[in-house]
Formats: sequence, C-alpha cells, structure tokens
Amino acid sequence: MKQPAVLHVDAERKWGGGQQQALYLHLGMLSRGYKSGFICNPKSELALRLKQHDVSYHCIHHRCEADILAGLRLSLYAKSHGYNALHLHSSHALSWGLLARIFYPKLKLIASRRVELHIGKNFLSRWKYSNSAIAYIVAISQKIRNVLLEDGIPIEKIRLIYSGVDTHKFELIRPDPEYRQRWQIPPESIIVGTVAAFVAAKDYRNFLAAAARALQKNPLLHFVAVGDGIQRQEMQDLATELGLDGKICFTGFQASVGKHLKAFDIFVMASKREGLGTSVLDAMSVGLPVIGTRAGGIAEMIEAGSSGLLVEARNSEALAEAILKLAADKELRKLLGSYALKRVQHFSKEQMVDANIRLYEEL
Repeated sequence: MKQPAVLHVDAERKWGGGQQQALYLHLGMLSRGYKSGFICNPKSELALRLKQHDVSYHCIHHRCEADILAGLRLSLYAKSHGYNALHLHSSHALSWGLLARIFYPKLKLIASRRVELHIGKNFLSRWKYSNSAIAYIVAISQKIRNVLLEDGIPIEKIRLIYSGVDTHKFELIRPDPEYRQRWQIPPESIIVGTVAAFVAAKDYRNFLAAAARALQKNPLLHFVAVGDGIQRQEMQDLATELGLDGKICFTGFQASVGKHLKAFDIFVMASKREGLGTSVLDAMSVGLPVIGTRAGGIAEMIEAGSSGLLVEARNSEALAEAILKLAADKELRKLLGSYALKRVQHFSKEQMVDANIRLYEEL
C-alpha cells in the first residue's frame, strides 16, 4: 500500500496504556504527513485527549461487540473519507472493525494484541482472532507473540512491534522540593515507588507483601503507590493488616506522574501478568533503577543486572531482597539508572510509529 490512509479505532471508554499508544501512533502519523483518522466512543477519555490535542477524530457510539449499526456507521465513515485500512486497538475494536468490513470489504484490517492472555476459547474470541479478514495482528511483546503462536495464529500474520514512550516527556519536570513534606515522608527515607492501576494483573498483593518483608530489615524504606482502580480500597486495607500504615502512600490517580518518578529512589513493577508495561519505560526514561518481575514483556525491557533487576513473579521474598539490595547500594542505583536511560531509547514512541507505518505499507 503506497499511500496508506489509516483509520484508528478504539472502543474503550477509560484511559489506559493501549489508548496512549494509539494516540501516539495517530499523532506520529499526522506529523509525518500520512492520512490518519480516529474513531472512538463519545464521552470517552480518549475523545477528551484527542480534543485537547486538536487533531482529527470522530465519535461513533459503540454499545457492544454485536453492534451492527456501529459497524455500518464505521464502514460509511471510512468509505466516505477515503480510508483504506483500519487499525483496531482493542478486542472490542476488533469486533467493531470486522463488522465494518462486512459492509466495506475493501478495508484492510490490522489488530493490536496488548495482553499476554491466551485467546478465549469461546466462539466469538476464536472467530475474531482467526478471521481471514485480518491482515496482521500486532503483538506488543515477544511474550504476546509466542502466546498467539500457541493459540494457532499463523506466524506470517503476526508482527512484533514494541510499545513506545516519549523518552523526553519528563525532561522539563523539576523535582518537587516539597514532595516529601506533601506526602509526609521522612527526609532520610529511601522512596520505593510504583505506578500501576489497582487491578489483579499488577499484583499489588505481591508489592505490599514485599514492602512488609523489606521494612523488617530496613525501616528507612518508604513506599509510594501511584494509581487507582477497583482494588484500591482492598489493597489499602491489606496494607493496614500488614502494618504498613505510615510507611506507604496511596496517591490515587495522578494526571502527571513525572514529579512522583523524579522523587523516587527505586521503581518497582510487581505484576503477575503484563503485556509490556510502559510504566517501566517511563521510570527508565528518568534514570530510575527498576526492579521488575519476569511477567509478560517486562523481561524484554529490562536487561537483568545492567538496566535493572528481575525477580520471579508472585515471589514477595525475592522482590523484597531486590529492594533491600538497591536500598543498601546508592552507587548500584546510579549505575542501573544510567544504563536504563540508554536502554529505553530502544522503546521510543518514534520507533513504534515508524514500525507501524512500515507495516501499513506492506498491506
């Protein structure tokens, strides 16, 4: 396809890593002079962000995976505006795009797969991902690519394109001199932070259990959890049960995490499942030493022993030992952080955009 005209589609109403990647891709294509449009749900967080960026987008109400009317409207919009490809950025969006192609068969379809879970065995899931109408499925990590292969997706249909981050996003953010006072953190403390939604996959139980273990040996540690989600209250209650009151801050959702990252001494990602985990890349981009679990694509970002430390998932003892190791060695923290700054350049949003554009030109 010499002149790809791509319409990006996302059906989700809330904001997450997938929506950020889709937005980066849309903006990147526009900045390179490609024809790029966006379809999303009205009143979604993505619609709000697109409006803030003052770029082209269109809202269509998508009610469910079997919303045939939404599929028809999507096909009519794509045809009337000259789009020849749909990039479907979520599982719900894939259903939507497949319905649209029924009405406009010339559309080329690309689907993104961002979770390391196996494809569901129900009819709808198998129909979606094994559908011959899909030209390519983009896997955002080698782990996800392997899962797709195990699920029977032909190798020629899968393209590995890592998610990317804005590696310069936090450069102009200065450390907050009142950060410790603001969050009631003692000045001598070593701050161990995480940025993750309060959902099961992020395994806050593991993070909190490791915090309790580490504090038994180093009472100068202080923990910060940035994020929100359905498990937040449950995890706050668990923190109390573990005796962490006064040793951990739950900040809730933060529109900008830069000042938190700049205040951390150590970053931890304790996930038990993870497609890739761009919060790790954000931490690396400010030169933080990172401890991650060997879950999903995390081990593909962190080179163990050079740009961070890796431990087994669901192992709070190993995670606590890694925290204690970095807390006790300031020079090691600096060394790992400096290598992280170099490593993160392989996961820039620019390389992600360029790789997707090359894929569109193969259609």
